[in-house]
Formats: sequence, C-alpha cells, structure tokens
Amino acid sequence: MKTFLTKFAAIATLATGMAFAQTPAPAAAPTPGQGKAAMRPRAGLRQRLLQALNLTPDQRQQAKTIFQQTKQNAQPIAQQARQNREALAAAVKANDTAQIQQLAAQQGNLQGQLLAMRSQSMAKFYAILTPDQRAKADQIQQRVEQRLQRMRQRQG
Repeated sequence: MKTFLTKFAAIATLATGMAFAQTPAPAAAPTPGQGKAAMRPRAGLRQRLLQALNLTPDQRQQAKTIFQQTKQNAQPIAQQARQNREALAAAVKANDTAQIQQLAAQQGNLQGQLLAMRSQSMAKFYAILTPDQRAKADQIQQRVEQRLQRMRQRQG
C-alpha cells in the first residue's frame, strides 16, 4: 500500500504540476523549434491524462472543479514559496547561515504543504474514476515513473 501511495504521489505531482508551475524568469528569446511548450514540458500532461482516460462529460467537469479548487487554494502558498526562494538566494549570497537554515526549513514546510494539496487533489480525482479508468491511470503512472527513472539514470 505504501508503494502504491508513493507511486500515486509521483503521478499526482506530475499531473498537477502545471497548476503550481512557477512563472519562468525572463530569458533570452527561444531559439527556433522552441516555445512555451519547450519551456514547460509538463504543461499538457494533465490534458493528455484526461484524454487518455476517456472521461465522461460529468467526470471532466468534476476533474476541472477539483483541479481549479486546488490551484486556487495553492496559489498563496506557491507565492510564499517563490518569495521564500528569493529570500533564501539572498541569504546564500550574504553567507547568512542562520537565515539559510530558517528559510530552508520554511521552504521545506511550504513544499510539503503543496505536495499534500496535489496529492489530495489527485486522490479526489482518482475517486471519480471507474475501475477501468483507474487501471489505465495506473498504467500511465507506471510509464511516467519509468521515464523519470531513465532520466535520472542519464543524469548521473
């Protein structure tokens, strides 16, 4: 059961990552072949998941409500996390070890809150699925985990 919950949290993180994505800092203009999709590869993951599961119109509406509520509830915490990261970067540059410890602990707390919100959101989403859709979601989740594992192995 613990393994299932860990795996489910991983797909929850990926599937709802767009809702909590940080706005990227201004950068150089994208080169040809790049664009918003290249900068945010997870942007369409949730949409692809919803399409792959072949949800009914009622399920689509319920899913939309679930994810919108989560996004709305998480926005203040995500904003705090962004501000905290900026303060942490300043503390690093100032070599303020006490401030670094305090801000790092706060950041961990904020990230934990966001993870809990995403996981609860996915649990609600999972509850509206039929048994067949759940099986399909599990298959998708396994493929995502395998891709993540391959990426981690390539990185080192």
